[in-house]
Amino acid sequence: MKESHPDSTNRTMENESRSIPSEKEVAILAGGCFWCLEAVYDQIQGVESVESGYIGGHLNHPTYEAVCGGQTGHAEAVRIAFDSRVITYKELLEIFFTIHDPTTPNQQGNDKGTQYRSAIFYCDPTQLHAAETLIKTLVDEKLYDAPIVTQVVPAEQWYEAEPYHQEYFVRNPYQGYCQFVVSPKVAKFRKQFAHRLKT
Repeated sequence: MKESHPDSTNRTMENESRSIPSEKEVAILAGGCFWCLEAVYDQIQGVESVESGYIGGHLNHPTYEAVCGGQTGHAEAVRIAFDSRVITYKELLEIFFTIHDPTTPNQQGNDKGTQYRSAIFYCDPTQLHAAETLIKTLVDEKLYDAPIVTQVVPAEQWYEAEPYHQEYFVRNPYQGYCQFVVSPKVAKFRKQFAHRLKT
C-alpha cells in the first residue's frame, strides 16, 4: 500500500483528529490498510463519519512514512462515528471480521508489518465486553481454520492521518492498489451486507 506523496515528508499534523459529535458513539478498528476499512464503513447505514489514522504506538505525531517503517508501533486504523440507534457496535464488529482476515499476525494479504495488525481499540467496558463475546462466539463456531489473533486493547492517543489518505478510495478508484485490493473487498462487503448499505 505504500505510496509517497510530496506533502507528506515534512508535514507536521496540527490537528490530531476532527471533532466527533458527543451524542455519537465511536469505534476504532485496525485490520490492514486503512484505505480498505474506510471504503467499506463509509457505505454503512448509521455511520456518520470515518477517519483514517494511527493508534497504538509510542511516537507523538507519527507520519505515514514513519508508521510504514514499522518503528513507531502504530497500527493503521479507522475511527468510526456511528449512531447506535441505526447500527450497533456489535454489528460493526461483525462486518469487521468479515472484511479482513483476523488470523494472520501483522499481515493482510501482501501488506506485512505491525502497522497492519488486526486490532480492536475499545473505548469503554461495554465495547470490551462486546468484542470479547463476539470473538468467543467466532472461536466456538470454528468459522476460521486458524486461531484469531485480533488484539483487543484500550484506545490510546489517536492521530489523524495526512489529508491525502482521507476518502482515498473514493478519490482514487483507478489507482493500482485500489483496483486490485480495495475494490474486491468493497464488492464482497456490498454483496454480503446489501441490507446495510446507505441509499
